[in-house]
Amino acid sequence: MFEFKSFKLNGVAALVAGALGIAGGIAHAADPIVKIDGSSTVYPITEAVAEEFQKAKKGAIKVTVGISGTGGGFKKFCRGETDISDASRPILEKEMKVCAEAGIKYIELPVAFDALTVVINPRNTWIKEFKVEELKKMWEPGAQAKITTWNQVNPAWPNAPLKLFGPGADSGTFDYFTDAINGKEKASRGDFTASEDDNVLVQGVSRDINAIGYFGMAYYVENKDKLKAVPIVNKGSAKAVLPSLQTVMDGTYQPLARPIFIYVSEKGMQRAEVREFVEYYLKNAPTLVKEVGYVPLSQKHYSMGLKNFASKKLGTGFGGKPEVGVKVEELLAREAKL
Repeated sequence: MFEFKSFKLNGVAALVAGALGIAGGIAHAADPIVKIDGSSTVYPITEAVAEEFQKAKKGAIKVTVGISGTGGGFKKFCRGETDISDASRPILEKEMKVCAEAGIKYIELPVAFDALTVVINPRNTWIKEFKVEELKKMWEPGAQAKITTWNQVNPAWPNAPLKLFGPGADSGTFDYFTDAINGKEKASRGDFTASEDDNVLVQGVSRDINAIGYFGMAYYVENKDKLKAVPIVNKGSAKAVLPSLQTVMDGTYQPLARPIFIYVSEKGMQRAEVREFVEYYLKNAPTLVKEVGYVPLSQKHYSMGLKNFASKKLGTGFGGKPEVGVKVEELLAREAKL
């Protein structure tokens, strides 16, 4: 068994860390610095790698890690403000265009699998599982101001207010969930409590018996004493499946399992500290990914990623369009586009 590495930040600390770019120490102007920003979902992995990398380098290289969401991270990345962008979904066509106009080229590297985890308050006694169709009924755009109680989703559930918590519109988790559940990226009702800080969502669900929320599996693992994960029944299936290392690896946790990424700028790669950090990331990911509660890729996947990085395979295998259920090996072998 492995122990999960603690990465918990309260809301204020997360904002301060994001603003100052803190990951394992304060950076001084004279030190080589690797600048990273983006997804709150990928953050726990990158923060863990940054911490261990800085220890290995005995403080000679500083790594700053911010949390502005996948979309917010790509905005900074395409302005040339960061070396690496954490992303819980692939770069989109509009973001590719902005990067291209600014002369920013990049390598796309999957680093782990995540399982979007749907959570409820532990005092909730009426939910044993969610069908994908029930989640859609709660979250689709047409539900706004109309589906406001639990029994409107399922008559067997109580006539109690439905309190929804989810990532904000800059989040790749929001993009992936809406695509997987509602069939279209960013297609969601808007009347829910949204935050780019997943710890805010954890607190919201943990305090309200009528609450439901979703975010990356690591935030559930870190807070499982405050939350209850709900098994998901995929369309056409009769089996409810909980997110776990096993169910993600064997492909049974669908449609909410997905790869997550880092994007490395070509300009950043010209500096030794960035190259060393990315190589350290891919070589140590199998251990550190597990420690923070995510599912590692296979050793073959990491080896393919290292090969793509060494050969400077620029671009994205998605071509600017997200996919649900993509296979990592196929993705890494695809022709990349800028």
